[in-house]
Amino acid sequence: MTAERERLLEAALEAALAAGRAILAVYHSGGEVTIKPDGTPVTEADRRAEAIIERALLAAAPEVPIIAEEAVARGRIPAISGRRFWLVDPLDGTREFLARNDEFCVSIGLIEDGRPVLGVLHGPALGLTFAGALPDHAWRIAANGSRTRIHVRRAPADGLTVMVSRSHRDQARIMAYLGSTRVAATRAMGSALKLALVAAGEADLYPRLGPTSEWDTAGGEAILAAAGGSLARLDGKPLAYGKPRFLNPEFVARGSK
Repeated sequence: MTAERERLLEAALEAALAAGRAILAVYHSGGEVTIKPDGTPVTEADRRAEAIIERALLAAAPEVPIIAEEAVARGRIPAISGRRFWLVDPLDGTREFLARNDEFCVSIGLIEDGRPVLGVLHGPALGLTFAGALPDHAWRIAANGSRTRIHVRRAPADGLTVMVSRSHRDQARIMAYLGSTRVAATRAMGSALKLALVAAGEADLYPRLGPTSEWDTAGGEAILAAAGGSLARLDGKPLAYGKPRFLNPEFVARGSK
């Protein structure tokens, strides 16, 4: 990992932790919820967290544009014709936030030449924080700041643990996709934390057979790749980042083959 990449990873981590504190303040006290034009909810926590992250990332790298979910929803989309840009979801799993099941997170990823190179996922209510940068630095970070290296695990002989989305599940399609794959367990969870659990060797597979946006996957994909895993479209090709509407095709995230 280069010194510059390490510096930006630390900036993203500090931004995510600060945003997490703001999110928890709203989570514990309540706050306004509105519906965006696309029919999805947005909360006061989304707005506060995004403002904190944007300020921190601009201070760390003023030349790198930021594509942030709520700003995009308001029509504020900076030019990303250069080779680097941030993708930010200030509160990934807003439905989980509203359902009060704690399974939401802050997601920050840095894109270079169309691919994620570093990322942070921070689940403030669950006390889960993960960070990673290519080529091979990935950590779980404890509340006291201590870091434990993580790596994907070898597929267990008794079958895979498969992550599924709690709020966007299509059980029939998932089972059809899995086919004859030996499955030991399925685990439902909200938000991009599913990617982090594959990266940490707590699960083996996460097929996402439904729509996502680039800010949903950038941070988690970077961590997964740094931990030795992979994320690809169903045809095996890598996800591209910086598409005109920032929408992803269906994909599957894997630990070790």
